[in-house]
Parts: sequence; C-alpha cells; structure tokens
Amino acid sequence: MKKNEDLITAITVRGYKSICNELRMELRPLTVLAGANSSGKSSFMQPILLLKQTLENPFDPGVFRLNGPNVHFTSAEQLLSRVQGKAEVESFSLGFERGNAKVGLTYRKVEGKGLDLEYMDFADGEHSGRITLNLAHEDILNFLPDPLKKLHEDFQAASPKGEWQWIVQRERCFLAFALARRGAPAERMVFGGMQLSHGGMLVPEIKGIIHVPGLRGNPERNYTKTTSVGPDFPGTFENYVASVVSQWQTSDAANLEKLGKALEDLGLTWKVDARSLDDTQVELRVGRLLHSRRGGAYDMVSIADVGFGVSQALPVLVALLAARPGQMVYVEQPEIHLHPFAQRRLAGVLATAAKRGVRVIVETHSALLLREIQTMVAKGKLAADLVKLHWFKRNRDDGVTEIVSADLDENGAFGENWPEDFDEMNLASEKAYLDAVEERSAQP
Repeated sequence: MKKNEDLITAITVRGYKSICNELRMELRPLTVLAGANSSGKSSFMQPILLLKQTLENPFDPGVFRLNGPNVHFTSAEQLLSRVQGKAEVESFSLGFERGNAKVGLTYRKVEGKGLDLEYMDFADGEHSGRITLNLAHEDILNFLPDPLKKLHEDFQAASPKGEWQWIVQRERCFLAFALARRGAPAERMVFGGMQLSHGGMLVPEIKGIIHVPGLRGNPERNYTKTTSVGPDFPGTFENYVASVVSQWQTSDAANLEKLGKALEDLGLTWKVDARSLDDTQVELRVGRLLHSRRGGAYDMVSIADVGFGVSQALPVLVALLAARPGQMVYVEQPEIHLHPFAQRRLAGVLATAAKRGVRVIVETHSALLLREIQTMVAKGKLAADLVKLHWFKRNRDDGVTEIVSADLDENGAFGENWPEDFDEMNLASEKAYLDAVEERSAQP
C-alpha cells in the first residue's frame, strides 16, 4: 500500500465555475462530497478530470482537451467563474498537495487561443518557486537538484562552444524543464519532458483515476469485450465493466465471487457473468433471484431485462474491486436507482474498498448513505480517521461555492459541522405528514 506522501492528500481550486474563491479539499481513503444540487460538488472535481482526459489523449491537444469523455466544454469561458457584481475572472488555478510537496497550476484565457498555462508554482521541501515559459537558464539552475546541474556541466564540457542551456517547455497541462542546444527549436531538444516537471509526479495518479459518472447509460444486450481490463481505465469506467467481468470469469474467481456477494448484500442479485457471443462481444447476465438456490446458476437473464438498480450499481462495485491500493476512484451518485435498503448497504462496500487502501471519493445526495457511514464508525467497523466529509453550499448573496469540512469522532458524529439540513428535511417531512394526519383526525 502506498504511503500518504506518495499520494495526493489535498486539492485546491480557484476561479472555476461557481468556485470563485480558493477552496481546499482534503482527501482521505473515504472522502464524501455532499450538498444540494448545483452547490459545486462536481465542479470541484471537474478540473482534475480535465487533466485526466488531456493526459490520456493519444496526441497533444494543447493545454486542455476541453471536450472529452470525462467533462464536456466547447469554450474556455464556460470554465471560468462569473459572479454578478464582480469583475470577470480571466484565469483559474488548480493545486495539489502530496506529502511535503505542492504544485499549483494557473491557466489564463488568451484571446483566440482558449486557455494557456500561465505559470506553475512548486514547493518540494528543498526548493520553491514559480515556473514560466520565459524563465531564464540562470534562474532554472536555482530550481534544479545537483544531479541535473551536473548533467548540464557534462554537456557543456563535451561542447567547447558552450551551446547547451536549460529551458522551460509545456508538456500538455504542465510545465517542464529541458536541456536544449542553442539553435533552431526543431533541432535543439536533447533531454527533458514530463520526467523533469514538478507536476510529473502527479501524472500517474491523475491518469489512473477511475471515474464512475452519474450518467452511466442504459443497460445493453451486447457489450464489447476488447476494452481495457486495467490497471488504468481511460475515459469513464462504465465502458469497461463487461470486459472486466469477462476477464475475472477466466482468471480472477475471487473478485467475481466478491462482486456477487456485494450485489447480494445490496439486495439486487447474487451472481453476474459474461456470456461470450463472438470474438468481440459479450452478454452481461445476472441471477434472476436475489439469493443462491439449487439450479440458480442456470437461472440467468440479460442485465437489460432487470431493474435499473443492477446496471447502475454494477459499475460502482466493479470499479471498487478493480482498483489497486492507492488508486483513486471517483463515483458520482452511487445511490442512483437504488432502494433505501441498498443505499445503506452501499456504505459497507465503500468502507471495504477504503480499508483496502483504495482512495474513494463519493459525491452523494443520500442521507441514508451518510448515516450508515456514521453508524459503521460508531460500531467500530470503520476507523474515523479514514473518513472526511466536505459539505458544499452556495452563498445566498452571490452564488459562490463554499465548503464546510468535518471529521468524524469515535461515535461517528460530525459535531457542529454536520450538514443539518439533511436531517432537517427528514424531520420536516415526517412532521408534515403527522400534522396532516392530526388535522384530518380533528375534522368533524
């Protein structure tokens, strides 16, 4: 399992959509994002997904691939904060904390060009500074560790004309150092790239994010089985479920059994399999009954012929099982189409993944799911320090997103920072019903 210093521990965002002011979100093994609709939960995660789809693109799309599988934009203006009564924002910033290292990226709107990377800030415990494309060779030397300074000296010694210098170049969403030869730009590059970027350490984790979106599509009768089975899953994860299940069926019976058990715990079915139709397609089938019975292994139906709950929960469960320790899984609304019983049981599935070392980020509207997480902590089934809650809300005056963050105590309570409106809505609904019954009973 990776140590915390080897993983992203916090993210900051500023100037992106409703997140006008800089907000920081700490990450734990189980990070819960809650709040009302359009409060900024998805907006906070979108810049990271924007980096993911840009880094995964087979060719360099520029600073960003705006319209991709994870997030969809058609212009830079759609990303930037717009608050009535305030000057228009021309840039947005995204920051990462990883151990004692910090990387900050600021992107600015450029007329006729969309977004450009204005500068990259960094701090690594030994050096700190701001990197721009026009940074001089002498200034770059101040940021470099001794081995890279020695590399430059070796190149200089081998070249009497002293034609080698350090420059800054853009590597998709990041800035990186490169050792270059003076002369025509097309001929001068010698050594550099993402491995010499302070942001390079973030790339594997960002590319490795498993993204289970809120819109997971309708169940199909046939699925392609030639897609990735891990460890990385470009784009959104629902496209890989059939391939992963098919692969588990032949080489990972343990995960397939865990998947069936999780589905049974949620009260959805007890078994799932992938029946090969030809060399490229499979049919996902699920047990028609909720629990195993004699002959039940043959009582299977297409996933397209059962309720939506199975097809919407399946990508969540498979993603959590397929993820490696340290890998980040971002799930939007895991409770979609699930009965309240299943919403409660889902907390146990999330907790199991978090205890295994998977980095689970859940965006939810389910009060039942949140309460069950609290209950698991109170029962000692989940350590309180594995959980972090971030409650998103919009300022009533200007619509700007605010975040209230809270930790659980040993009793599973969030203390004064608990999002009371979840409970208030439940109590208000119950009171309204009881008041209605009482009024009706009082009528002559």
